[in-house]
Amino acid sequence: MIAGLLALVIAASFTGAAIYINAAEQPARLQLADGPLLAQWKPSYRRGFAMQASLAMIGTALGAIAYFANHDWRWLAGAALLFANWPYTLVVIMPTNKRLFTVPADAAGAESRRLIASWGRLHAVRSALGAAATLVFLWAALG
Repeated sequence: MIAGLLALVIAASFTGAAIYINAAEQPARLQLADGPLLAQWKPSYRRGFAMQASLAMIGTALGAIAYFANHDWRWLAGAALLFANWPYTLVVIMPTNKRLFTVPADAAGAESRRLIASWGRLHAVRSALGAAATLVFLWAALG
């Protein structure tokens, strides 16, 4: 059961970070001028990706361990929801990221601003996947 509880904590941590990005960081950064906006987004994305990617993989592994320990399908469902952030990020969000990383901060303009705004909407799906995983893990933990 410890693996399941840890999966719940990790999923909640992932979700909290994802929601923070959508609710606080993204709106604040969109208040910046185009150059500083892009200059802030790049290192923020790199650091956030490293943290959230790790949390998604650890939570997925813990959810799978909890499933194999007690064969409750809800642990596996929560793990699948948390894992879904990986393919979603690589297939859906990564093309936007690649375009943004090719723009130098001093060349930022309306297009890079539009891409960052679009990125925020795409990132909201990660928040939703994390929240869904957290709720499923909570449901499994409560029995």
